[in-house]
Amino acid sequence: MKYLHTMVRVTDLDQSLEFYCKQLGLIELNRKENTQGRFTLVFLAAPGDEDAQVELTYNWDPGEYREGRNFGHLAYAVDDIYELCQKLIDSGVTINRPPRDGYMAFVRSPDNISIELLQRGDALPIQEPWLSMENDGHW
Repeated sequence: MKYLHTMVRVTDLDQSLEFYCKQLGLIELNRKENTQGRFTLVFLAAPGDEDAQVELTYNWDPGEYREGRNFGHLAYAVDDIYELCQKLIDSGVTINRPPRDGYMAFVRSPDNISIELLQRGDALPIQEPWLSMENDGHW
């Protein structure tokens, strides 16, 4: 058995690609458009880890997806959690659970998919402004 991907439905493909690729740093590996089924699939992965993919499913006909807490979250190891969190904040992304411990943070995608960010290796030294930052929302 081999892990292939996790699928999440998105309501605005361009907005989701902005978040996952430009802000979070994933790369697009493959895209499939199905005109008969009226959907687009976009496969993303972290650079250098192309075996662990996220499939964004965009249905062309509008629909409302309610937040499902039973999904859990996607998780990514990052090289510098403080640097990435600052980049996300500068891009307008809310840090729901700041990296107060120098190790773990949570953000949400435009479709409210919870994303866990974990510092690769040991936790970074605890520092401000992260230490004093409060949670914002839930993750």
